[in-house]
Amino acid sequence: MSKIDTTDWVENFGPPARELGDTPPLNLKADYEAWRDRFTLSRMKLGLWLAFFAFLTFSLLELTTFLFNRQHFNSSLLLTQIVVQLIMLAGIASLQIPAVRRQPALIFLGLSWSTTLLPQLRATLNGIAQPDIIAWSLMFFGQATLNPVRWPLHLTAQLGVFIYYFGVNAALKLQVKPEDMPVAPAMLYLYLFWACVTCNLSVYLYERLAKAEFKARRALEAERERSERLLLNILPPPIAERLKQDPQTIADSFAEVTVLFADIVGFTELSSRISPTELVRLLNEIFSRFDHLVERHSLEKIKTIGDAYMVVGGLPESHVDHAQAIVEMGLDMQQALVEFNLKKDRDFQIRIGISTGLVVAGVIGWKKFAYDLWGDTVNTASRMESHGIPGCIQVSESTYERLKGLYVFEERGEIEIKGKGKMKAYLLKGKA
Repeated sequence: MSKIDTTDWVENFGPPARELGDTPPLNLKADYEAWRDRFTLSRMKLGLWLAFFAFLTFSLLELTTFLFNRQHFNSSLLLTQIVVQLIMLAGIASLQIPAVRRQPALIFLGLSWSTTLLPQLRATLNGIAQPDIIAWSLMFFGQATLNPVRWPLHLTAQLGVFIYYFGVNAALKLQVKPEDMPVAPAMLYLYLFWACVTCNLSVYLYERLAKAEFKARRALEAERERSERLLLNILPPPIAERLKQDPQTIADSFAEVTVLFADIVGFTELSSRISPTELVRLLNEIFSRFDHLVERHSLEKIKTIGDAYMVVGGLPESHVDHAQAIVEMGLDMQQALVEFNLKKDRDFQIRIGISTGLVVAGVIGWKKFAYDLWGDTVNTASRMESHGIPGCIQVSESTYERLKGLYVFEERGEIEIKGKGKMKAYLLKGKA
């Protein structure tokens, strides 16, 4: 492609080094379960503190009874409440242990049963069957409200209470005291049945909603990440961030950068002999190799058009070795094309032009954003390429002056440059 004019270029973005397909697929099931475990642990900590203070209030009430109405004081009840409080504090402390945190289901069941079954154990030791309808209902509804996920776990916690109550009472033939059964047994059991149904249905419906919301949120995050990666394929990260913060025209002046233009010699002629699909496939493979070199040398690819390639060093974040990095990029591009030719049995050559100096870089317009460069340095680099020699890297005098001690150059003399007149040019031969 000869006589490149940067004003006529059409952008072709999307270097394979940052392709969208590189993102691993989402594992929604595992991610949701991990979130659910974190949520459960967080809510259990809150529930433990709430249960601790709840039992503390009942203990204080029992102590008040001891002080002012001693004939109704129940020492075993106070002792049970104190034991439960100690278990709550132990549970809170245990949640800081990594090995314990990895078993949220066991923690849930253990803490649930410690609250509901300890009073039953006290009653069993006293030789009575004592249904604690208030404590059971409060616990079941509290769990469903504070930790509305994993409804099978809630069901297991409830069944554990009833299996103990009916199983132990039947095995030991314990009787319920009349004062502990203010209503008929059938009505009590029906009440508990519907309390459990309500709790489990509530948790089940909430968890379905939570799963749907989690899936939608992850899909939104994935789409946002995809859009972010697409934007980063088009714009340098600092420029993309600025554009997101303030979608206005971005134009920055850089006192010194180095610009490289490359053109694959003979590619235009080849396009008349092979199919467009094969042509694009070959070009994509070549430019993909170049894209990886851009990443390796920490440069910024600007754009491509047809069989031409443009890259710059020293922006959007400046660094002092931009000229050396661009020259190394040019040498590696030559080697990459040699390897490509050997692999594909082709004989392509590349013509490269480089120049160093002042440029203006930025994003203009409001549709199909593109990061581009303007200035005499850009035009000079383009002319260095278009007036260069196939298989050679031609640099301007400005680049030569910065690298003449590090690389071997051959002075080509003054050459006539369209729109510029006579200019000195040098051919890069290799490292010094």
